[in-house]
Amino acid sequence: MSQSLKIAIVGDYNFTYNSHHATNLAIDHSSQFLDIDVSYYWVKLNEIVKFRPQQFQQYDGIWIAPGPIRNPFFLHGIIKEIVGKSIPTLITGEGYKTFLEVLISTYHLNNQNEKLISDNLVDGEHFEKIIIAPHSPQFIQLYENYSNIELSATRYSLYPQLISLLQDDIADIEAYNQFEDPEIISLKNHDFFLGCAFCPQISSTRELPHPIIYTFMKACLLALKDVNKTA
Repeated sequence: MSQSLKIAIVGDYNFTYNSHHATNLAIDHSSQFLDIDVSYYWVKLNEIVKFRPQQFQQYDGIWIAPGPIRNPFFLHGIIKEIVGKSIPTLITGEGYKTFLEVLISTYHLNNQNEKLISDNLVDGEHFEKIIIAPHSPQFIQLYENYSNIELSATRYSLYPQLISLLQDDIADIEAYNQFEDPEIISLKNHDFFLGCAFCPQISSTRELPHPIIYTFMKACLLALKDVNKTA
């Protein structure tokens, strides 16, 4: 393996959570698929919130892991910090809603102080099946040879006006779900900053790594090469 990545997984790791265990495994699946060496480190919210700006640069990529989120205020601040950086970032699970809230506050999209995002529409602590309908050409291609059925413990409905405002200059809707709500969004003017309400890591396998995750890792590799060129 000639390439090596260092990825920060932001979250309060708990080995009893299936989504946390699956996060580690999904990185292993994709690293083997891409034939690269990946070192990944779980960083607690109360640790990374204290990072100085330059400390983020020690990582080639950042993955905001699924919750439970012990301190949403901390997560809001962390996402707000990394949105302004060029580090490839992937958000899966509960952090998706926080990501949207950061965009709303940053771009002043809620001057009327309305409720623009629903509460979690998944009842109880379980996963439900989400059917992904890719919207962008890139995601149509990503899911061409991969099942569009995903698992999620979080689902949110967005106020139509919010979707319109986001699409104007801020974000792209990469995919919808069967309820016609945005399920995957990415930032415009950023090489890779992606938020998924579902957990793609859960459906990843050694034989068939999840395309979103290995695309994230490919973006980390590309960013690393760019840094090395300018070093």
